Amino acid sequence: MKNNSVIKALRAIQYALITTICLYSAPSKSNNHKSTLAIQQQTIIVSGTITDNLAPMAGVSIMVKGKNTTTNSDYNGQYTIDASPTDILIFYFMGYKTQEIPINAQKVINVKLQEEATSLQEVKINAGYYSVKESERTGSIARITSKDIETQPVTNVLATMQGRMAGVNITQTTGVPGGGFDIQIRGRNSLRLDGNSPLYIIDGAPYASEPIGSSFTSSTTPQSTSPLNSLNPADIQSIEILKDADATAIYGSRGANGVVLITTKRGKEGKTNFTANYSNGVGQVTRFLKLMNTSQYLQMRREAYKNDGITNYPEAAYDINGNWSQNRDTDWQKELTGGTAMFTNLQTSLSGGSAQTQFILSGNYSKETTVFPGNFKYNKGNFHLNVNHQSDSKKFKINTTTSYSIQDNLLPSVDFTREAIKLPPNAPALYDINGKINWENNTFNNPLALLSGKFDSNTYDLLANSIVSYDLLKGLAIKSNFGFNDLRHEETQTLPSTRYNPSYGIGSEASSIFKNRTNRQSWIIEPQLVYNYEHTNLKINILTGATFQQQNSNQIVNSGYGFASNSLINDPAAAYQYKLRNSNQSVYKYQAFFGRINVNWKDRYIINLTGRRDGSSRFGPGKQFAVFGAAGMAWLFGNEKIIKENLPFLSFGKLRTSYGTTGNDQIGDYQYLDTYSISGSHYQGINGLAPTRLFNPDFAWETNKKIEVALEIGVLNDRIFSTVGWYKNRSSNQLVGNPLPGTTGFSEVQANLNATVENTGLEISLRTINIKTSKINWTTNLNFTQPRNKLISFPDLEGSTYKYQFEIGKPLNSTKVYKYLGLDTQSGIYQFEDVNGDQIISAGADKKYSVDLNPKFYGGLQNQLQYGPVQLDFLFQFVKQLNFNQTFSAPMPGLMINQPTAAIAHWQSAGDSEPFQIYSSGNKYNVQVANTRHAQSNAGISDASYIRLKNISLSFDLPHRWTKNIKCKVSIQGQNMLTITSYKGADPEFKTAGFLPPLRIYTSSLQLIF
Repeated sequence: MKNNSVIKALRAIQYALITTICLYSAPSKSNNHKSTLAIQQQTIIVSGTITDNLAPMAGVSIMVKGKNTTTNSDYNGQYTIDASPTDILIFYFMGYKTQEIPINAQKVINVKLQEEATSLQEVKINAGYYSVKESERTGSIARITSKDIETQPVTNVLATMQGRMAGVNITQTTGVPGGGFDIQIRGRNSLRLDGNSPLYIIDGAPYASEPIGSSFTSSTTPQSTSPLNSLNPADIQSIEILKDADATAIYGSRGANGVVLITTKRGKEGKTNFTANYSNGVGQVTRFLKLMNTSQYLQMRREAYKNDGITNYPEAAYDINGNWSQNRDTDWQKELTGGTAMFTNLQTSLSGGSAQTQFILSGNYSKETTVFPGNFKYNKGNFHLNVNHQSDSKKFKINTTTSYSIQDNLLPSVDFTREAIKLPPNAPALYDINGKINWENNTFNNPLALLSGKFDSNTYDLLANSIVSYDLLKGLAIKSNFGFNDLRHEETQTLPSTRYNPSYGIGSEASSIFKNRTNRQSWIIEPQLVYNYEHTNLKINILTGATFQQQNSNQIVNSGYGFASNSLINDPAAAYQYKLRNSNQSVYKYQAFFGRINVNWKDRYIINLTGRRDGSSRFGPGKQFAVFGAAGMAWLFGNEKIIKENLPFLSFGKLRTSYGTTGNDQIGDYQYLDTYSISGSHYQGINGLAPTRLFNPDFAWETNKKIEVALEIGVLNDRIFSTVGWYKNRSSNQLVGNPLPGTTGFSEVQANLNATVENTGLEISLRTINIKTSKINWTTNLNFTQPRNKLISFPDLEGSTYKYQFEIGKPLNSTKVYKYLGLDTQSGIYQFEDVNGDQIISAGADKKYSVDLNPKFYGGLQNQLQYGPVQLDFLFQFVKQLNFNQTFSAPMPGLMINQPTAAIAHWQSAGDSEPFQIYSSGNKYNVQVANTRHAQSNAGISDASYIRLKNISLSFDLPHRWTKNIKCKVSIQGQNMLTITSYKGADPEFKTAGFLPPLRIYTSSLQLIF
């Protein structure tokens, strides 16, 4: 059924494409027929050569003004185009001044394009409710475009930004298909882990990023399912990240953690083009842990029993008591997680339009399998339509975008990474001689039995948005944004009895199923009034508007237990016991009024003022409204006469600063109210209710005060361009649960805490154009971030339950651990610092050593080289950090669990000072306790800095003489190709032990445009 739904959706996309081609081409052919008759007598062929005063220029766009006729110059800079003697030709190339040349009956027109010194500064970037020239922005905005995205073989939109933006730290949480990513923009502001997500805006409409999965069903991944998987990276035109107060304050209460603006692709004026991209590739685990082989493992096990004084091996010690082969040696990491994941992606689009109406219609299908055993796959289909229209008078404009995605993700109910690490290397074969699952005479819990458990999720996501505007008067326009989102998600985890060893005698009466259904609908209306005034040296832009938004959410989680047969496990009626685990219905209402005033004097002095009054249903009476705002200023000193005369090499210079406040309402709905839940107990045949939360009328907004100073410099016609910025953000009025005495019947009450978190940092961006000729181009981009995070204040911290988690003056992401002092060379047992000197090691008194897990710095180095039709792009990502190592997650050496090879260096006799303590089979309590403390000490944390070749792409544009009227490009891409690190774990980026790390991916692709 699920595969049928995907097939139906793809067929619908296919029919839509065919219909659009037919509808569009029919009048086009008719018009062409008529126009051909009219032009036959007056059309001439214009040709020529385009240079930049040094050499011919390839790829220059040549258009006939007011018509759909376009062409491009070839690799020799030559072009030909059909036009009438009275037409005007437009010559355009990024980085050069656009020229318009009347034909005047000429048949040969040679053109010399002049480099435009600050052309990149003239590019308009999306700032949310408005767009602004790069040179004139007063806020901090980072940006990537489709050119950066298309070189990456990834399926998640957050993956496209890794290592490419200063101040944006993104980490992958799992290598399993459909897994998620963590993103932090300029650090962690909230004490709550779930209160640090940025605001996502897709084509002008907010998109809720809260997880749609459930902890009851999401066992294969460390986090619940994210709705961001619905987005198709191939449909994205640009991504802007708003970081400072000037950029984010216009979003008020939702901008504290930054704003991610996603703009999807629009149609362009010109002839109708059909584009097809097909890619296919493979993925594998980047590297495995170095684990003991059978000889080393068995030596450890025998020594452990000897140390414990046990000479007769227990009956359950199958690995060394003779039940299992002593010679068998299996690398279980390769067996269970060493498979090859297959990647397939097909993207097609149809685009074009006239001067009044442009469109793009695209469809996408992608399939990804896993590195685990079994037939598991993640299917995703996307449909995208954008239509942009303006009236002949250009007063009325409408831009409409619709996207629909379907996901079907079938995975095993567990991640086999943990099993692969723990299994003894001499464990029996997975299959017996008959090809059936091997239980080795009921001595082996075969991990393949876990394949009978399944995780299956299905997501259907509709996004629709329209922006309508009308020019009332010169400089005065009214517009409105309308957005709608309908997301429906279902996921199921089945745990049949076949997961267990048959010797246990467990039947289908112990089988269970968990089901989660999440529905989310939201709409938004934002009427706006825009006024632009321009007179000689003065430019004024005024924006005012309002926001009306509502989101309805519904989540139901059920579980079933005990079935007559495993074949009935998906039928709720067949369950012996069927429970409602969670039922949550909520309505979130949001209302706001916002405004912006931008004043530009002589293109040198710019002031930008933004403000917003927000109202949210998440807060108590009298606390629902708050005002946020910011001021940004910029001085374009590069435009000063004295600078131009005395520093001619300086092509651009800008000093900007901003200060303001934003807010945060990421606390969930109804947190301030008295709430009740079903108790599960019955009274007189009726389900009872139990109170779950206390009323707090003073529950209000978190606030974040931000300040930034930045310097932007361009020299040598912007061939070297650098931005250096310093920021400080202070987040206060924290939304947390305040602990209550047990006598109240509640553990905590949701309230505002007068705690303050500070984030400071230095951000550096550098772009250099190393070589730029008609045939060779080499550009380098470097970004570097040095963040600092600390807790400034926390009233009565030592008297609260947070005292074990936070420390004033330390980062929020620091962890308190034991301080490891080394081995007792006489006993061979780990020793730790006794902080309070009471001769007793305890967590409360002695777990005081603080370790900062935030990155010291991070960034990326990107290079783009082009030689004629060949282009090479590669990105190195680098991070300086500490992370939990293999000691943190590895069980005690000596147990029936494999160990890292590092554990071979261990204590054996008095005087030894090896890194690892004495082996034990688990019969010595003091050794067990010491091992647990060792994992929870600074010994379990080590340097995890790395340099990674994050992405590489090599492409080749086939010559036109080979492909005639078809543009063809072939390319190969790689992701996570090479990692340079001293880290001993599986992957230095990875934060969660026991889950599959990110994969190394290779893909090849073919693009056709005609």
